[in-house]
Amino acid sequence: MSHTQIVSARKSYYVLFLLTLVYAFNFVDRQIIGILSPLIKADMALTDAQLGYLKGIYFAMLYTLTGIPIAWLADRANRVNIIAVSLAMWSGFTALSGLATQYWQLALCRLGVGIGEAGGTPPAHSIIADLFPATRRATALALYSLGIPLGIMLAYLASAFMLSGGEANWRAVMIAVGLPGVLLALVLKFTVKEPVRQVSTAKPLSFMAGIRSFISIPAWWGMVMGITLSSFANYAITGWQIDYFVRRFSQVDLVELLVIFGVVNGTLYALGVWAGGVIADKWGQRYKGAYAMLPAIALCIGVPAFFIAIHSEQLVVAIVGFTLLLVTSGTYFGPCFAMVQSLAPAQCRAMSTAVCFFVLNLIALGGGPTFVGLVSDAYTETLGELAALLVAFKWLGVPFVLSILSFVWAAQRLEKDLIAVSRAN
Repeated sequence: MSHTQIVSARKSYYVLFLLTLVYAFNFVDRQIIGILSPLIKADMALTDAQLGYLKGIYFAMLYTLTGIPIAWLADRANRVNIIAVSLAMWSGFTALSGLATQYWQLALCRLGVGIGEAGGTPPAHSIIADLFPATRRATALALYSLGIPLGIMLAYLASAFMLSGGEANWRAVMIAVGLPGVLLALVLKFTVKEPVRQVSTAKPLSFMAGIRSFISIPAWWGMVMGITLSSFANYAITGWQIDYFVRRFSQVDLVELLVIFGVVNGTLYALGVWAGGVIADKWGQRYKGAYAMLPAIALCIGVPAFFIAIHSEQLVVAIVGFTLLLVTSGTYFGPCFAMVQSLAPAQCRAMSTAVCFFVLNLIALGGGPTFVGLVSDAYTETLGELAALLVAFKWLGVPFVLSILSFVWAAQRLEKDLIAVSRAN
């Protein structure tokens, strides 16, 4: 490798590192509401339905609606600037959440966080696709996806640290995790230049033609629905797992629980995310369907572990079961996001990610936590808070099974559709 290539590689990985850190802040601000859920519920006297709206639809509503126009802009304008402004916005609204004294104020802040986060991932995926070749794209996007476990770990550990003093002040936690993101936005803006876009020999596509170019591909839908259905259940679980453990194991120390899940997310979950991309790229050299078959196999391991966990009276068994689902679910990020990029024309990759996230977040992020909150609230009066939450959790078996079937179907289509897209590009 020449000196120029080494310098170029270093620059690429520096950009990837910063984008991963931005993605981590994305998930700090996204997940903090679920982590602090028991404290917010007690302080503001909220129902499970109200909490479900905060964790789900209030955040996802404008996040999904603004994602596509922002992605359209990202395919034409400076993507680094878009990400920097978006990061400053969602971090600022997270900090403002700590000042909310009324439920409607907290709801408005979650809407603001959603608008900001809409400008994060689609431009980042587009940048990464320009910096790394197709043979290393799943690995690069898996490394980027490490921002998810890193961000969730930071959210858990920051909450544990600030609550360890004995005063359960969720407002101070919100402010503390929000403000650093504004500083990171400045670092990104002034240290990263807009990468050169990959040149496509195809003619530029209009807004609707660009969307039609990838939504007409069967394998694209198979991958998107696979990740959407599994994420519906996973977002619901991560949004309500602290509530579940507090209700099931009343003797558990909240700070210790936050530390445990923080460490699990930062180590084992991160390992699952990284391994998913690496295994898919290696297996995919021989069998293109591997990018879909790997997530299907992983879910067949993790989902049964989750159902064993929620029926156990043992704290250790419950933690292990939740952890195994978390680790196996992490394997689908690199393969799925790589295929969403690879199955789209080169000139509308940010749009492909945005449409994927429109479907993913409207159904999964907006629907999953909200669904559990509504079901739990409906059964609370007759069954009690714990049993009601368990009923909601059991319903999540349906989207998990449908996700596995979607991935298996997509595995049969991938090679044919990838060849067609490659010829078009």
